[in-house]
Amino acid sequence: MPVTVLDPTTALIVVDLQTGLTGLPTVHPLDDIVANTAALADAFRAKGLPVVLVNVAGTAPGRTERGDGARDLPDGFTDLLPALDQQSGDKTVTKYTWGAFHHTDLADHLDKLGVTQVVITGVATSFGVESTARQAHEHGYHVTLVTDAMTDIGLAAHDNSTRHVFPALGETGATAEILALLCPRDHEAT
Repeated sequence: MPVTVLDPTTALIVVDLQTGLTGLPTVHPLDDIVANTAALADAFRAKGLPVVLVNVAGTAPGRTERGDGARDLPDGFTDLLPALDQQSGDKTVTKYTWGAFHHTDLADHLDKLGVTQVVITGVATSFGVESTARQAHEHGYHVTLVTDAMTDIGLAAHDNSTRHVFPALGETGATAEILALLCPRDHEAT
């Protein structure tokens, strides 16, 4: 189902497009994901809509079978990718769990701005993106997920999120569909 509408106060949330994650073996080229996200960020800014750039600086403290617990991160790991063209008006959120809302001020920030809908992009689809989408849904936001502006390290995980989980949390669509809703005159057929 295509994206139907964007609320007047919709925010873009970009999840974990940061230097420390650029070496991940993603199933879709990261350059394409970053380019699509950058186009969305530019369009949101041009419309005066909020842009939230999220980075991850740690993990939740619980034990896992993978043993991916706390570790020292290399210098620059949390630096946002330059292609996102971070602006002074953008909100930066640093998270220590998969989702961008847990133990951050993101919900308060969005509520103060009157945001009723969020558009989410980033990596990894089945981790940071899905967790952020679930939390946004639980906070009562309308959720839109831009499937060609996200990727994962596993195709099955990416497909499960985009085909089965995301339709239960909101609407999914492509970058071009979101841009057409943001700037309809720029995308009318000639």
